[in-house]
Formats: sequence, structure tokens, C-alpha cells
Amino acid sequence: MKTTPSLAILLACSFAFIIVQLDVTIVNVALPEIGRELRAGVDQLQWVVDAYTLGFAVFLLSAGAMGDRFGSRSVFLAGFALFTAASLACAVAPDASLLNLARAVQGIGAALLVPSSLAILNAVYAHDRPMLAKAIAWWTAAGGVSIAAGPVLGGLLMSALGWRSIFWVNVPICIIGFWLTLRVVPKLHHDGPARAFDVPGQLLAVVALTAFIGAVIEIHALGLTHAAVLGGLAVALVAGALFLRVERRSAAPMLPLQLFSQRGFTPAVLFGVFVNFAYYGVIFVLSFYLQKVRGFSVLHAGLIFLPLTGTFIFSNIASGWLQARTGSRTPMIIGGLIGASGYALLGLFGISDHAGFWAMLPGLALIPAGMGLAVPAMTTAILASVERSKAGTASAVLNTARQVGGAMGVAVYGALVAAPASAAILRGIEVAMTVSTALLLLGALLAVYGIAPHGAPATRPAN
Repeated sequence: MKTTPSLAILLACSFAFIIVQLDVTIVNVALPEIGRELRAGVDQLQWVVDAYTLGFAVFLLSAGAMGDRFGSRSVFLAGFALFTAASLACAVAPDASLLNLARAVQGIGAALLVPSSLAILNAVYAHDRPMLAKAIAWWTAAGGVSIAAGPVLGGLLMSALGWRSIFWVNVPICIIGFWLTLRVVPKLHHDGPARAFDVPGQLLAVVALTAFIGAVIEIHALGLTHAAVLGGLAVALVAGALFLRVERRSAAPMLPLQLFSQRGFTPAVLFGVFVNFAYYGVIFVLSFYLQKVRGFSVLHAGLIFLPLTGTFIFSNIASGWLQARTGSRTPMIIGGLIGASGYALLGLFGISDHAGFWAMLPGLALIPAGMGLAVPAMTTAILASVERSKAGTASAVLNTARQVGGAMGVAVYGALVAAPASAAILRGIEVAMTVSTALLLLGALLAVYGIAPHGAPATRPAN
């Protein structure tokens, strides 16, 4: 494929990741205002974040299998269309319940976009692995910048137009992405025979993930021993066990379990869980800290997140360069250590009832620097460990795990700052920073022992 078309395809895929990642964090600075207008408490506001994450996580595996079965381009276009419709519904929602329902549908649209975009890139750069690493680095950079810019953009839009504008802004981005896809993304042919659609596997995965994430989110509001929480965990356990049984026996499983036997696959997935748990949880609690403890305006709070944006760009680009020379393991190790340092510095010096912006800056700069190095390498390690025909499924597994991690981070860290007293919020954030530091160190350790030198799997399947 010629260079110009492949760059245009990269741009179309990047538009998808921009919109998906933007809606992860753009709502965070708007939560207090949404709560006031819609009369929603902290527990309902957690669902504004987690309903999106839940829809995203629950349908990623199904979306990956649909892309492998029906074609990545078709699923990609459907994702843009659904995301647009759900964003419009969010923008006009009259209450918190309907807003959260629309957010869940947004998440389903996001689930259709992410694995299909990675599968498209994997096909375009199938015969040039160094270029694939660079393309994924740029794709990740686009998403990284949008996730970091979300609080800033949210603050600007909120101060000028109100919280509903954060959903209206999605519409033109989705329309451009849809149009560009129609123009430049070709219909991609599956390398192997078409697989049957694994309906029992799809349904059991949806039930297991919904029950588990929903139970985790409600632990704070209801308590661990509440019947609804225990029932949700029990349903998740039973459905998960049945899912594994069905997948082992299926001739065409939605989730081929042999993927987890490939060296580098499982450690990279766990690394992704740790990264998202820490980052999404910390962004959630920092929004409350800045507005409730420090008393900053929504615009001021959003601007404080601005350092997150710049370091994402440079570290993502550096990751592609470093991977081309050392493979995936080195940037994952370095990224984990840098990210851990950022959380530690933020917890030690940046969080108090009087700490200024300059005390927060080192941590806010190092956290995305570490993520920007590690995440593209982690994604490349996943794709390098599987056959090209399973790229959609493999990327869906990774992103499902990451979204589950993100939802758990918001739920757990949100419980730490739910008390109204400023001192209790500060103590909760300190615990969150300590846990995040430990998780990133553990992720670096996983990369040391779990990712093969130079990023090559021990037994590389043929493409």
C-alpha cells in the first residue's frame, strides 16, 4: 500500500481513538456541575464515568470477534455511527439515569471502534513491523493526548457553554472520522476461513463482565456484604466459569484461550490493567480534590491537567523509536518506572490543602511520560504474539482488561474520597497514590520477566 493512503488510514483510525479516549476523561471536571443540575450524588456520578467504561469493557470481546468475522471496516463504521447517536442522547439527557444509559451506549460504540481500528492498522502494516510499531505509537499518541486534554477541554467548554457541550463536541469529530473511513479505508479480506459467530460465548462474556464491574462499583454504596453485591459477584463467577467451559469446547471460540499461552500476551494484558486502574482512578479523585478541597473553578481545575498533554505526545513518539531499536520490553520497563515515580512524587509533594501547581507539576508530567512509553509497546507486544487474523480479538482482550481495570480504579479510588471532609479526601488520595505507585512498579517487574527480549514471542505464529 502506498505511503499517502496508509497515512490517511492512520488518521482515520486515530480519529476513532481520539473520540474514545476523550470521553473517558472529559466528563471528570464536569461531574460536580452535572451533580448540581441533575441532583445526583457521588454514587450516581461514578456511574457517569463507569457506565461508559462498562459498555466499553463488556462489548469489546464481542466487537473484536465481529471485526474478525464481518470485517473490520464495517464494524469501524458502525462504531462511529453508534457513538454519534449516543453522544446526542447524552447532550439532551434530562436526568442522571438517562445520561448514564446513553453513556453505556457510547461505551458500546467505543468498543466497536477500538479493536477494529487496531485490526485495520495491523493489516495495513502487516509486512512492516517497525512501521507498525510507529503507527501504533502515533495512534496511541492521539488517544493519549485526547485523554490528557479531556479535563482541559472539558473545563473550557464547561465555563463557556455548560456541561452538555462536552457531548456535542463529539458529533463533528465522529462525522469526520466516518467520512474519512469511507474514502480511504479499503475492505480488508480475512486471511483464513470465516469463523462462526460464538453466540453462547458472547452472551456469557457480557453477563460475567456486567455483573462483576457492576458489583465492584456498588461496593461503596451498598457495602461488600449487601445481597446485590454478593449476588453480582456470584453471577460473575458462575458466568465466567461457564464462559471458559464454552470457549474450551467451541470449534470457533470468541476468545481462543491459546492466546494466553503466547509469551508476552498475559503479562502485557496485566500491565494494561495496572496502568488503567491507576490512571483512571487518579484522574477521577484529582478532579474532586481540585474542586472540593482546593476550591478551584472548573476551568482552573481543567487547566491544571494541561501538563498531562505535552508529555504524552513526546513519550508516545519516543516509544515507537525505542521499540524499533530494542523491542517492546525496554519501553515497558522504563515507562512503568517513570509512571511509578510520577505517582510517588504527586502523593508526597503535590497533594495537600495548600500545595501549589508547581508542587504537582513533576508528578503530572512523569505519569503520562511513563504511560506514553509503555502503552504503545504493550499494544505492539500483544499484536506481535498472535496471527494477523486474530488481531481484532487480541486487541479486544487487551482493551477489555484495561477497561475493567479503569472501572475498578474509579470505583475503588472513588470510595476513598466519598467522605465530605477535606481531611478524609486527602487521606484517600494519599492511599490512591501509594497503590498506584506499587501497581506501576509491579507492571515494570512483569515486563522484566514476562516480555521476551526484543519483543519477540517465544514461538511466533505464522501470519
